[in-house]
Amino acid sequence: MNDVNASMQTLKPARELADLPPRFPGESAEYRRARNALLAEEIELRRMIERVAAQRRALPPGGIVPEDYRFEGEAGPVTLSQLFGQHDTLVIYNWMFGPQRERPCPMCTSLLSAWDGEMPDILQRVAFAVVARSPIERLVAFKRERGWRHLRLYSSGGNTFNRVYGFEDPAGDDVPALNVFTNTGGVVRHFWAGEMGPETADPRQDARGAPDLMPLWTILDMTPGGRGTNWYPKLTY
Repeated sequence: MNDVNASMQTLKPARELADLPPRFPGESAEYRRARNALLAEEIELRRMIERVAAQRRALPPGGIVPEDYRFEGEAGPVTLSQLFGQHDTLVIYNWMFGPQRERPCPMCTSLLSAWDGEMPDILQRVAFAVVARSPIERLVAFKRERGWRHLRLYSSGGNTFNRVYGFEDPAGDDVPALNVFTNTGGVVRHFWAGEMGPETADPRQDARGAPDLMPLWTILDMTPGGRGTNWYPKLTY
């Protein structure tokens, strides 16, 4: 962390980098002043994201995973350690599509649809799995309906993974979760999880991590109307 802070201190001030002349047709001096002030904040945000990512990478070893969980995949049973494949890092997303649901969570589904397009690139660096407690046949049926091509789906209905790493009550509602695991010399450890839940949310804001994982919200945050207060993705339109 000290090395990260030291390197950041050598950077040019954000306000200096953001001191740009008028750039677009018809913009006023008032607009450019406000835009440059915003640009300075955006530069600081980018630097903060870099600092946080470096701090995350520097975490000490996490806890050893208590068991080699068995999942049901599209090609048959597979264990947690096998999900790593050729990689030493595994990302698992808990999809809110448990057996009590008639249809999956629209928000999770929107996120997974975005990730499906990125998955060939993601899989070059890390292994990635999507788990849900519904039977694998139900997960695959929706995958076909949605037109997903690259996501790798697994049923966790026969194990306690969602309870241990998603704090999910089997008799209650689904809980979304993102966990990262490492495999070093055959020892599987928990590395990081998204922990910014409802208890950490600011007033009048949805609980979400930072950076926000959803490209949808990243795009809308750049528009005058923003995310809105009464709109969420749907499964169909």
